Amino acid sequence: MLIKKIMRRIRLELSASPEKLFPLRPALPVPHGISEKKLFEFVTSVRVADAPEQEMSAYGSHDFRRFVYTLGLVNGLEGKCLELGANPYFTTMLLERFTKLELSLANYFGPFPGGLHTQDVFYTDADNGTKNTKTFSYQHFNVENDPFPYADGEFDVVIFAEIIEHLLNDPCKVLREIKRVLKPEGHLIVTTPNVARLENVARLISGENIYDPYSGYGPYGRHNREYTRHELVTLLRFVGFDVKENFTADVHENRAAVYADLNYLKGKLEFRKSDLGQYLFLKATNTTRASDKVPSWLYRSLPADQLA
Repeated sequence: MLIKKIMRRIRLELSASPEKLFPLRPALPVPHGISEKKLFEFVTSVRVADAPEQEMSAYGSHDFRRFVYTLGLVNGLEGKCLELGANPYFTTMLLERFTKLELSLANYFGPFPGGLHTQDVFYTDADNGTKNTKTFSYQHFNVENDPFPYADGEFDVVIFAEIIEHLLNDPCKVLREIKRVLKPEGHLIVTTPNVARLENVARLISGENIYDPYSGYGPYGRHNREYTRHELVTLLRFVGFDVKENFTADVHENRAAVYADLNYLKGKLEFRKSDLGQYLFLKATNTTRASDKVPSWLYRSLPADQLA
């Protein structure tokens, strides 16, 4: 173990930084009229009642760029917006502050009464530094097991961020339900970790495991199935969405150099240099009818007439 740690340290010191070798960090779409520093202070000030202070602070700092990239995907969109999995409200607060969207929120916390609930969110105002409280209402339901408590075509935008990787059973069923509540030509925003990210390539080369650990929050607390960029685009098209924009991006520190020599990897990965970011970001429109079947590349052990 000590030798492995020493070798990792040597590799890290000798390797070029990932950002110098690969296009991992697209420009951050910081809203007009605010600096990135002020935006960071605003996001990291967000707290949820009863949530551990240290955990909230670490999460806001660690994933700040992801929240801002997600905000950039809804830039200019208007109308009614459903944000699935709103808690802990970092993205919600950005949507509330920097868009014209009319927000409806949904969460799932396990065995907990369904229906409409409220939650207090504390934050520091980005303009004047005052401390404020915002009370959000949300519907509580399981997106895999429960019908969405919304009418057909109710929303202009649905945000499905950092959820698909947690699903246990049937992502097609969830995406079809999203289609149902989304207007024709309405927009779907999807974000999720990129299983083919540079760090995972480096981990596999060094013999390290890329699978998510078991979680103290139960089976929904871990990543049960991550996707490549091509897989996610293919899946969305299969269920009737037209993908308008998609990219990968690093969000936090890239530790690939700990596991492999990135100078060596550069030549090997040149053909997919745009697919190596830590997260996938997609924007799609609700265009065509969804298939009643499921894609055979994603499902197995089902009757043949259910597979396509």
